[in-house]
Amino acid sequence: MSAHDTFPDVQALYREHHGWLHGWLRRRLGDSCTAADLAQDTFLRLLAGRRERRIEEPRALLTHIAKCLVVDHWRRQEVERAYLEILARRPEPQAPSPETRMLVIEAIVRVDAMLAGLPARSREIFLLAQLEGLTLQQIAERTGVPVITVRRHIQKALLACMAVL
Repeated sequence: MSAHDTFPDVQALYREHHGWLHGWLRRRLGDSCTAADLAQDTFLRLLAGRRERRIEEPRALLTHIAKCLVVDHWRRQEVERAYLEILARRPEPQAPSPETRMLVIEAIVRVDAMLAGLPARSREIFLLAQLEGLTLQQIAERTGVPVITVRRHIQKALLACMAVL
């Protein structure tokens, strides 16, 4: 089976299940436009990750992919909402341009996703350092982890941040 043979399978899946998936997403999101975008993205992900194997349960696979996209969508909305709340508290002359806002939101979303992908201990230690401004020694005392291990966790998180940005 060649890569060209699998493409018609995805076309058939799209024809047979797109309407159902759009409706499923619309009911969960309450927004037809966003549902249409995420339904389209679901099939794009399916096409991008398609291997040469038959899909036994297409709706289960589509639902799984769509759920991941919905979670990403909600996370992005949450980050954007928090950022816009902070901006609303700033005086008008200090507010960034719409283009700058979108760039910042994109960067925050990428960092948020990176943090979610870190092991829990690394994430906790990194956030203690970055958000609470604790020293390595203070973090070690709070978490019961040796200072050298704290340093390794922070280094791991910083490297992940640099890879994202």
